[in-house]
Formats: sequence, C-alpha cells, structure tokens
Amino acid sequence: MSPTTDTLPITIDVLLGPDEWNAGLRSDALAGLTATPKTLTPTWLYDDTGSALYDAITRLPEYYPARTEQSILDTWSPAMVARTRPDTLVELGSGTSDKTRALLDAMVATGTLRRYVPFDVSEGTLREASARIADEYAIEVRGVVGDFRRHLSAVPTDGVRLFAFLGGTVGNFEPAARTALLAQIAAAMAPGDALLLGTDLVKDHGRLVRAYADTAGVTAAFNKNVLSVLNRELGANFDLDDFAHVSLFNTRDEWIEMRLRSRRRHTVAVPGLGLTLQFEQGEELRTEISAKFRVERIGRELAAAGLRVADMWTDPAADFALTLAVR
Repeated sequence: MSPTTDTLPITIDVLLGPDEWNAGLRSDALAGLTATPKTLTPTWLYDDTGSALYDAITRLPEYYPARTEQSILDTWSPAMVARTRPDTLVELGSGTSDKTRALLDAMVATGTLRRYVPFDVSEGTLREASARIADEYAIEVRGVVGDFRRHLSAVPTDGVRLFAFLGGTVGNFEPAARTALLAQIAAAMAPGDALLLGTDLVKDHGRLVRAYADTAGVTAAFNKNVLSVLNRELGANFDLDDFAHVSLFNTRDEWIEMRLRSRRRHTVAVPGLGLTLQFEQGEELRTEISAKFRVERIGRELAAAGLRVADMWTDPAADFALTLAVR
C-alpha cells in the first residue's frame, strides 16, 4: 500500500501569495499596457484556470511540442539521468508535473531519487501535483510557489540537482531576458548540477502557427483568460468577446506571437492601475512569444549564460530538442 500524503514529507514554500502575486501582476501589467504597442508578460496566463487550459492544449492534435518532448523524455530519460546521477529533480514551471514521471522513473531505476522540487506560479495546481507525486513515489516533495525570475534562491541547495526547464518555456522570453534568466539558473547551480532545457526548433511556419491556433478554440480560451485575470485581480472591465485570438510567426525573430486583436474601437478601465485604455479596431495586444531555435543558437545562448552543452537529444524529425548543460 502506498503511504498516504498525510505522512509524506510535503513542504510548499509560498513566495508568491495573493499580495505578492498581485504586486507582480500590477508591475508587469502597468509596464505592458502603457507601452506602445501594448503587451502582457506571459507569466500571468498561468493562473489555475490558465494552467488547466494549457494542460488541455498539450493534448491537442495540433500541438506537437508536448507529445514530441514527451517522446524524447520517454526514450532518453535513462541516458539523461545517467550523465549526472542526480538525487533531486527541480522542475521550473512544473504545471501538472505529468511529463516529469519519465525523469523520476529513470532516477528510481538508478537508485538516486530522493526529492522532487516543483516550481510554479499556480499554487492550486502545484499543491495537487505535489500530492500526486509524493503519493506515487513516496519521496520528499519541496514545492515552491513563486516566479523563477525572482525566487530561485528558494530551491534547496543540498544534493546533486537536475534543473528541468521543459516545454519550450524558455522561448517565452525575449533574447536579453532569456540570457539573464539562464544566467540566473547557472548562478544557482553548483558543481555536479545540470540543466535540462527543452526548446522547440524552427520548422515549417504553417505548422508552427497551427500549433497555436487549434480548431477547437482551446488556445484562444487560454489566451483570453489573461483578460479574466486582469478583471479579477485589478478590477478591469475587459469584455473577452471584444477580442479575437491571433497567432503568427515573426520571421525576423523566429518566434510565434500570440496576440489579442480588438474587434472594435472601445475603452477599458483598469481601476487597480488607475488606467483607462483606448483600443482601436484592429489594435493588437501581444500576450506571449514562443521563440523557436536552431541547434547552434541553443549552444550560443547557453554559453552566453555561462553554461556548456554536455549532450542533446532530438526526435527523428528534429522538431524539438532537449539539451543537457553544465556550468
């Protein structure tokens, strides 16, 4: 019989409670909504509702990144774990922790698994995932509810750690911010630690766009949910029906952009920021980028952050890459 979660060592460090979460949202929203053109930071797409919608997106036929990355993990996790023999898995942007099982199983097989550290902005999603993992593997789980741009110091420092940054999430950051974040991760790593980085690769542009504009409308609901977050947290009066979901490929920067396009000329009040926003018909609010990489660029960006590529695995079609890097 599996131990009950009541007796398992589950600790959740909440560094992004309601007040901190709101303060971070206010800061990012104020900067983005007063910029030209208007933007929002993708962090705030991932409240509990957004996390559930994203989990649904990963199961859609158009969204190849999730199943492709999973296939690489299912095939190569034993080799990934064998390279560093970690006893602690730290997962940045852990979400539902579903894909994590391939790495945890490989660590079980090597006899090294001691602890799992999920790190996410969504407290509800993280608590549910932590309980499932603790029950299934009977290991210590030390969850961190936080923003990994600010709270990496909360990650336990003992043991040999494998930092997993999966799902292509690193592509949500523009180049300078991406380099800064990778440098922060590198600075948090000790000798013997490693980073496993998931990156989507450049491919047919039409296929890329379809992955972010599914026919079922799940991605559109995920994208518009950020307006619901602003309404709930900042007292805004966005009408979700006033915006259409748009995805396109920026060929210059080689990234997908998700946008919300205003269907009509209208104003939106955001009392929590003291703002009244004017949207013109056709005006677009950018909510997320998802950079696509070439193999040589992955190595350059990791090197700029003080990390060295130790190994890399891709699927047969070279759609996605998982890169193991060390300091």
